[in-house]
Amino acid sequence: MRFVWLAAAFALASFTWIETQAGGIYSPSEPNSHPKTKGVPPVPGAMAPSISMEDTSGRKFNLSAYRGKIVVLEWTNFECPYVARHYGSGSMQAVQASALKDGVVWLTIFSSAPGKQGYQDSRGADYFTAEKGAKPTAKVLDPTGVVGKAFGARTTPHMFVIDETGRIAYAGAIDDQPRAVLPAGAVPRNYVREAITAVKNKQAPAIRATSAYGCSIKYAGN
Repeated sequence: MRFVWLAAAFALASFTWIETQAGGIYSPSEPNSHPKTKGVPPVPGAMAPSISMEDTSGRKFNLSAYRGKIVVLEWTNFECPYVARHYGSGSMQAVQASALKDGVVWLTIFSSAPGKQGYQDSRGADYFTAEKGAKPTAKVLDPTGVVGKAFGARTTPHMFVIDETGRIAYAGAIDDQPRAVLPAGAVPRNYVREAITAVKNKQAPAIRATSAYGCSIKYAGN
């Protein structure tokens, strides 16, 4: 009986390792372990990278152009079940709408490489974002992964809140429920909403960093 239990435990451990290494589900117990962003942790309190981006309209801009405003960065992949949970329930759109109402800049970023799960061109990003009733300030196309790697983004969703001075105020998961299906009766603690409120009140968020969970970002070469 003990042999059967050990065999089952070994199989489960092997499955978890394969999933992580294959770029499937990122493990919150292994922070900063994504093979394409290892060693590039976004540090709350540090300045956000001043990096150029391009949105679905072809507009090019630098993140520093939003200095003076609170900025939320949301990495997404509409084929990811974790992302589907947040959009299917309407929770992502609700946090986004509340933030935009308060003058927050919300950038939704697509860092999946062409041919990989989650990749979107401008038409696809516009279509699926609108279909889900989301209205970010801009949809950023990052097929080379330059933006994602600059921030050490590992999962979808992976969230960052940047304060008016350009410093990272919060980095990590959107909430405290690292699962694709929310248990009945569960009331998630939304870290992004809390961080935005704190920054608006000129305070540091009570929680400034967590381990992001979800589907690993499908970077080029991954």
